[in-house]
Amino acid sequence: MYHNPVLLKQSVDDLVTNPDGIYVDCTFGGGGHSREILSRLSEKGKLFSFDQDLDALKNTIDDPRFTLVNQNFRFLENSMLMYGFSQIDGVLADLGVSSHQFDEAERGFSTRNNAPLDMRMNVMQSLDAKRVINEYEETELADIFYHYGELREARKLARDIVHHRKAKAINTTEDLKKLFSYIPPHKVNKFYAQLFQAIRIEVNQELEALKEMLVQALNILKPGGRLVVISYHSLEDRLVKRFLKNGMFEGEQERDIYGNYKKVFELLKSKAIIPDDKEIEENSRARSAKMRTGIKV
Repeated sequence: MYHNPVLLKQSVDDLVTNPDGIYVDCTFGGGGHSREILSRLSEKGKLFSFDQDLDALKNTIDDPRFTLVNQNFRFLENSMLMYGFSQIDGVLADLGVSSHQFDEAERGFSTRNNAPLDMRMNVMQSLDAKRVINEYEETELADIFYHYGELREARKLARDIVHHRKAKAINTTEDLKKLFSYIPPHKVNKFYAQLFQAIRIEVNQELEALKEMLVQALNILKPGGRLVVISYHSLEDRLVKRFLKNGMFEGEQERDIYGNYKKVFELLKSKAIIPDDKEIEENSRARSAKMRTGIKV
């Protein structure tokens, strides 16, 4: 299976309220969520799905209601305007790396395999993990490890990398992992997961793209339209939670003359939805998922 969609029924239940509506799946992947959305639409409904990964294009759906857009979802608004839609009924985003991307060893996403330092979701872009590790300044690397990987020893990690690469380039995931053989065995899995996450987020500019998509989704959703986001780590979830609360990522929103914040979304549920034990048992990658749904005011 290319990708096992997480919270499939719950997410589409939240998303689709108008069978005749226009919907967007920001993260097509293997097409699991897209197929479920199409099953809820009438002949008048339309679905536009985005994916920047060329591999995902092989999973396209033969359906006149469906359009697959080979773009990063940070181009959501312009792409929809190009297709003639300034307002839509719902947006779904299942963030993170697909099962296929993790399982294809040569893509370099997984900590399990020795592979070239790549980690690009869009293989056509020039920035890859090898360039980040071998060319970024020590302070830049430390910032990435600290902010994107939440690694407290970020400065030491950056210093070790810069010291090593002066003698020999770091070309593979195994080259990188060997630098940190001093990490205690009971911490090693979590450490590499955080390290690889940090590098991957930088390579793909994931948090910047997420912010742009959320703002654009707000712009083009109809009043009453739904924004459904499934995230897999706290950095993403914090951005989504804050944006759904007040339409901002930082700072304080202005209050009206009565001291109330102006809402841009009503939360469908006050707390994030998480997969049940059965789904986690069947799909281990679901264990960290959190889903939040906002209804545009």
